[in-house]
Amino acid sequence: MSELTAHLDLPLGRGAPASARRAVTAVLAGWGFHDGDWLDACAVVVSELVSNAVRHGGGCVELSIEAHGGRVTVAVADGSSVVPRRRDPDGVGGRGIVLIEALSAGWTVENHHGGKRVRVELEHYPGLP
Repeated sequence: MSELTAHLDLPLGRGAPASARRAVTAVLAGWGFHDGDWLDACAVVVSELVSNAVRHGGGCVELSIEAHGGRVTVAVADGSSVVPRRRDPDGVGGRGIVLIEALSAGWTVENHHGGKRVRVELEHYPGLP
């Protein structure tokens, strides 16, 4: 499989996470990723990333999806340079990073046009080497 990429600008606001979930699921299914449980996990990761960007970021929210073989990476960029961190799970919010870590192979943060981009490598697609 060759490398596939998609880039989307998301509307700011409460509807952004739902838009991102639908978009990532549609793009990945279009690329041949059909395992329902895996797609659901991807949608949760993207929803958490976008929710964090809307709540704590600034500026535009950009979603990127990359696939090469069974490896898929999603990234969400926003205008804030503040690096995400775990928060007290008993407070408001606070579970996003924990969910992302539980459903992914790892995440990193990089500078992006004066803000940041959070990149998450999703768990390897089932059934592929």
